[in-house]
Amino acid sequence: MKLLSSIRQITSLLCTGFLLIGWNAFSQQVSIQLGPDQVGFNQVFTITITVENDQLKSYNGFPDIPGFAKRGTSSSSSTNIVNGRVSSRQSIIQNYMPKAEGTYVIQPFTMEINGQTVNSPGKTVKVGPPVQQQTRDPFSIDPFDDFFSNRNEPQEFVDIQEDAFLALTMDKDEVFIGEGFTMILAFYVADDNRAPLQFYEPAKQLSEILKEIKPSNCWEENFNIDNLNGQPVTINNKGYNQYKIYQATYYPLNLDTISFPQVPFKMIKYKVAKNPSFFGRSRQEDFKTYYTKPKMILVKNLPPHPLRDEVSVGNYRLKEEISSERVNTGTSFNYAFTVFGEGNISAINRPFTETNRIMEFYPPNIRQNVNRGNNRVTGNKTFNYYIIPNEPGDYDLSDFFEWVFFNPESEDYDTLRSEISVNVTGESKRNNQILSEDMGSFYDQIEIESNQLKAMHKDEWLKTFANLFILIMLGASIYLVFKK
Repeated sequence: MKLLSSIRQITSLLCTGFLLIGWNAFSQQVSIQLGPDQVGFNQVFTITITVENDQLKSYNGFPDIPGFAKRGTSSSSSTNIVNGRVSSRQSIIQNYMPKAEGTYVIQPFTMEINGQTVNSPGKTVKVGPPVQQQTRDPFSIDPFDDFFSNRNEPQEFVDIQEDAFLALTMDKDEVFIGEGFTMILAFYVADDNRAPLQFYEPAKQLSEILKEIKPSNCWEENFNIDNLNGQPVTINNKGYNQYKIYQATYYPLNLDTISFPQVPFKMIKYKVAKNPSFFGRSRQEDFKTYYTKPKMILVKNLPPHPLRDEVSVGNYRLKEEISSERVNTGTSFNYAFTVFGEGNISAINRPFTETNRIMEFYPPNIRQNVNRGNNRVTGNKTFNYYIIPNEPGDYDLSDFFEWVFFNPESEDYDTLRSEISVNVTGESKRNNQILSEDMGSFYDQIEIESNQLKAMHKDEWLKTFANLFILIMLGASIYLVFKK
């Protein structure tokens, strides 16, 4: 009965402590801890990030250390309840394996942890000779020999079948020329996978893979994946963690079929000890190469249209702004024509404007924003015009601005037109515009010709003499011909 009473008291204390988390928890503390100043060549150096009294929700990549190779991460967490006050601690440990003996300097660095910038001063690490395992006198008597009787026997490791695969996936099998498709290279690990796996030099491998799979006839929008963080996905009603290695959206520039060959990706796969002991190793490092399947994307031409070779492709809408809808002739105003939506934002051309004498259009200032997220490329492109009206009247800007594009969802052409009207008052400035325009090379001679008057009959005698000379020469030629 006393034991049962004690258990109830402990249970009540734990429940009370958890209920008071919201009131009694300590404030979040984030820190970076560096490993020892000296390690053996066969030992690992570690960098640990720790969050106290909160969950470790996000962090950017651990730094690269010259002379060391990254060898996987591990995690730990703990929760303590003292006098009703709850404190927690969660850590991620990055392991580094020395490449050679020597002294190495870790430069100061920063990391983003849970949205906070945390600084580390760095340090100097000395890598010495391999550390020998402590041996025991073979003639001494150990009372635990029977319990750990197999610790000196050669360890046998077995290969466990993994439930994981590498895949290169596309969100579309065929696209129109100029239409985007998203490509993802990712490694998938099943939730119930039992085989220990670890990434091996992913950045170096990716640089070689991209040489094989990047299509040369496409515009690329790279999603710039920096961290290999697993995201839960469901494939054929089974749970997996998806580790994206590379992601980009491509926009075909011509009608050539896009081919993606089979590419390899090497992973560290550990063999597990058949009879694990307290003193022996529990696993042995090995490698396995995974392969993608080849893929093809068919590119289709756009339907017939006078502007088929010039239009942008995507799903777009129009947003417009004007500095004033009531202006005087000769007074400038600003007009912003913004195209926004999903597609190749960088390829959007300026709207078509018809040359006229009613309004003067100056070349626009251009600004664009491109967003890459949720497997889509979206954004906007703004054309800011400086306009001077020359004629009074009411004008619809749709008569001056239009932008044609092809929508791959509806598989049809569409046109964005302005919905703004401008009221122009004042006197006509059209004549001023004509005078300001270039009158041609004939009028350019005015500046260099003399402005002195000349008599029209002053040189008549010279013309008469020239004509008589020509007649005499002609008569002499005829005489010589007949004489011969």
